[in-house]
Amino acid sequence: MINFPGTLRSKLPRAGTTIFTIMSGLANEVGAINLSQGFPNFETSPELISLVNKYMKKGHNQYAPMAGIMSLREVISQKMEDTYGLKYDPETEITITAGGTQAIYTAISAVIHPDDEVIVFEPAYDCYAPAIEMSGGIPVYSQLKSPLYNIDWNEVKKLITPKTRMIMINSPHNPTGAVLNSNDLLQLEKITRNTDIIILSDEVYEHIIFDGIEHQSIAKYPKLAERSFIIFSFGKTYHTTGWKTGYCLAPANLMTEFRRVHQFNVFCVNTPIQYAVAEYMQNKDAYLELANFYQKKRDYFTSLLKQSKFKFTPASGSYFQLLNYSKITNEKDTDYAIRLTKEVGVASVPTSVFYHKPIDNKILRFCFAKTDETLEKAAEKLCIL
Repeated sequence: MINFPGTLRSKLPRAGTTIFTIMSGLANEVGAINLSQGFPNFETSPELISLVNKYMKKGHNQYAPMAGIMSLREVISQKMEDTYGLKYDPETEITITAGGTQAIYTAISAVIHPDDEVIVFEPAYDCYAPAIEMSGGIPVYSQLKSPLYNIDWNEVKKLITPKTRMIMINSPHNPTGAVLNSNDLLQLEKITRNTDIIILSDEVYEHIIFDGIEHQSIAKYPKLAERSFIIFSFGKTYHTTGWKTGYCLAPANLMTEFRRVHQFNVFCVNTPIQYAVAEYMQNKDAYLELANFYQKKRDYFTSLLKQSKFKFTPASGSYFQLLNYSKITNEKDTDYAIRLTKEVGVASVPTSVFYHKPIDNKILRFCFAKTDETLEKAAEKLCIL
């Protein structure tokens, strides 16, 4: 082993290895059922895989255009108009990205300057605050109110200062599965009116939403859309998280700044996958039927847990289910998640890690994007506790 001999000043001194890597690694080490990291364990569409192969064989294996191939941007534009009623210009307002996390990082890097404040709702996906800090920005935290994990908009108003540059929202929400409603978006529109505040809306689970609830995309609210970056993920939609392909939408002047950064941190995204997804998106059922597909997964998993000691409210969206274990043990959630993995054989994620100052509500997050067989085996283990 060798080490850098000089002085090194970390830009993220408090950041360690992500909890997802830790828990997945532990699950692999001890042979536990991995319901921790958010990825499906079933196959993606054979048709989509065949399309990628098709475009590889057709020679589409070199750099794509920096903003993404035009055919994919055009089909995204049409999808947004059909789904949310707002048309984005494929030339100037849509950029294909290397997944949702890269899009979030790039959007923040493009507009956040030192000492700018960014309002973040906790529990929050773990890439938000580090991206803000890397740009010299200051995360300002507002806690979602349990048990429904809704936003206290009066509190948000009090957090806004002349330094507030961005508000980040995430719906359907990771890790809680909560979903914003139309009133939430109207409140956001009201408090940002006549300001320079930019919205970053993480909507990677847009199609994974249950019980007849309608996804309230920023794109449905023109006055919000004109100040917003909206982030989406093909990985979440098409069960291909390892392909790391997503996209960002924004008005042209914001997208200009986004692309100035994008061109230097990834430049472009996997070419044959872009062509394949552009063709596959012509089959609208592949994403329109996703809610029903995952609702069956959620309902099956929760039905298997009815005889357990866990307390829960079925998730409204995403493919994560929170389980409260307070009737089982009083251990810290981080300790219990590790013990559950080692001794019971089911890996989860403790929710305290989604707060900048850990808050232990005795709740673990479980991913139900798994085969029925996997869910059955996991539930059987969880029900013996």
